[in-house]
Amino acid sequence: MALDLTTSLAQLFRRLAFGATSSELESAARAGYAATAASLIGGLTQPDPGADAVALPSFTPPPDDLAAIRSDPAARRQLEVQLAEERVELMSWWIARMVGSTNPAREKLTLLLHAHFPTGISKVRYALYMYGQNQIFRTQGAGDFAALTQAVSTDPAMLIWLDAASDKASDPNENFARELMERFTMGIGTYTQADVRAAAYCFTGWRFSAHTGQFSIAAINHSDVPQTFLGQTGITAGSQVIDLVTQSEASYRFIPSSFWSLLAYPTTTSSQVVADLAPGYAANRNMAQLLQAIVTHPDFVSTTTGNGLIKQPVEYVVGTLRALNIPATALGTTSLRQLVNALAEMGQVPFDPPSVGGWGQNTYWLSTAAALVRWRFANKLAGGADISLVADSAPSARVEATGQLLSIPTWSSTTASKLRRAPDPATMVALALVAPEHVSN
Repeated sequence: MALDLTTSLAQLFRRLAFGATSSELESAARAGYAATAASLIGGLTQPDPGADAVALPSFTPPPDDLAAIRSDPAARRQLEVQLAEERVELMSWWIARMVGSTNPAREKLTLLLHAHFPTGISKVRYALYMYGQNQIFRTQGAGDFAALTQAVSTDPAMLIWLDAASDKASDPNENFARELMERFTMGIGTYTQADVRAAAYCFTGWRFSAHTGQFSIAAINHSDVPQTFLGQTGITAGSQVIDLVTQSEASYRFIPSSFWSLLAYPTTTSSQVVADLAPGYAANRNMAQLLQAIVTHPDFVSTTTGNGLIKQPVEYVVGTLRALNIPATALGTTSLRQLVNALAEMGQVPFDPPSVGGWGQNTYWLSTAAALVRWRFANKLAGGADISLVADSAPSARVEATGQLLSIPTWSSTTASKLRRAPDPATMVALALVAPEHVSN
């Protein structure tokens, strides 16, 4: 079933950004769905003064003599403390960027790409490397997916995450080759073990400088033996492998399927919606155009999509702050650290997915413990935010005003009944923030 304009716009903002404020939704209704979608997509490549106003912390590279530090217990402890501090500073910085973003689709795509190419600071350790990868997503994410994959594949965070240092011609490490095909570009069942082995040889010797981050190929560790990969002969370079996988028929269906699943509802490469999206994506692998095609597909503005996703904790926290008009400039160091802690309790720490498989979806985020954390978070925010739109409304109009505040066009009868029983406006807003209509995406 197709949605009305207001509901469609609210859904567009939730999926392609982090939700809309009531004023943004009113402006979007005047502009119309197509113009609003085009404006949000256009923001992917536009300056973002709101996000860029967030000061970037200083991140340090590995010490020149890391072996000496490892042999000195005091120096090793000092380094670990420093790395732990920078880790929290990096997470806080990105949260503040998402909250303050002027063009939120850019930060949202950065988050989606972090989920698509999951890499964790718990293994990478250095915030500097994770920041570098984050910037790749931000600056190249809206362009050619093949070029993006080449860039991510040669960045220090990914090379550490998938054990490139142990990848030698005499003993190829298959980790990256397998994840490249299964997780990043083509999906399960589209390649053979022989393809994994062949690709692994092509990636041997991939290295980077710990001090400059510069990528290089160590000739002594690289195999020049021609490989047969995906039916193509004479393949010796990892860059050739990446070109082949990102420009394969399997990838032309896998990438639209993956991003439809992140933005609309979970689907498979055999679905009709993927068949609709694949030809346009195959033309140039342009991610901005793919996102445009997704949000303007008839199935995107449907009740199926509306009920298709549960917010990730990062989306929930950032979207709530934006809905309540709490600016990034109001989030001091202590508040940002508290947000990082809250996200950890909800199960999602930015820059630190649990495995190479990344985070799950939907019911993955629903637990009694997470629900309790959301309630504490919502109750605290509602008690300190400007909720005058609700508080100044007549008691009989407060449920509708709460929906307006949070850009939720309609409440279910069950939710509306519970909101009406709230003893005061702050409690009503807090209850609304943990209601299914706000927790769902």
